[in-house]
Amino acid sequence: MNRETVTIVSGLPRSGTSMMMAMLEAGGMPVLTDNIRTADEDNPKGYYEFERVKQIEHDPSWLEDAKGKAVKMISALLEHLPQGYTYKMIFMRRKMEEILSSQKQMLIRRGEPADSVPDEKMAEIFRKHLSQVERWLVEQPNIEVIYVSYNEVLENPVAQARRVNQFLDNALNVESMVSAVDKRLHRQRR
Repeated sequence: MNRETVTIVSGLPRSGTSMMMAMLEAGGMPVLTDNIRTADEDNPKGYYEFERVKQIEHDPSWLEDAKGKAVKMISALLEHLPQGYTYKMIFMRRKMEEILSSQKQMLIRRGEPADSVPDEKMAEIFRKHLSQVERWLVEQPNIEVIYVSYNEVLENPVAQARRVNQFLDNALNVESMVSAVDKRLHRQRR
């Protein structure tokens, strides 16, 4: 694996990015996290976040520490990735109904309003955003992307772990990656 490349795990909220980060870490890839946001009922194995990612528009200096590692970044921030780096991106996809249901359950558990935007409207917003992100990614010569379905990882973790490993230059332990997949955490089935 290229030690100069930054591996980005991205997608919509609740799309399986934390699971993919856990798979990469289990497979032997160093991950860039700060453990500020700790595991909870919504992500019992942790969020794998790095708070400085949220400041990328104004301070991308942390990317130097991300070389040769995987870092999680929500899709809304991708447009701020500086051109001076080479990225391999694992973009997580998940059935829209499951994303919306998982997001709603997380808001309810936190005591936040869960119905401020109807599901149909939120799905429309998310689909439009994904379409824009995918068009943008095609135009980025320094970003190589693989799209991975959360649902397919749960259905066939070995095949999906092999795909990801091949994308990352066969540098990871596939068996260990598969061991990080916990089907019991697929609670919002549709």
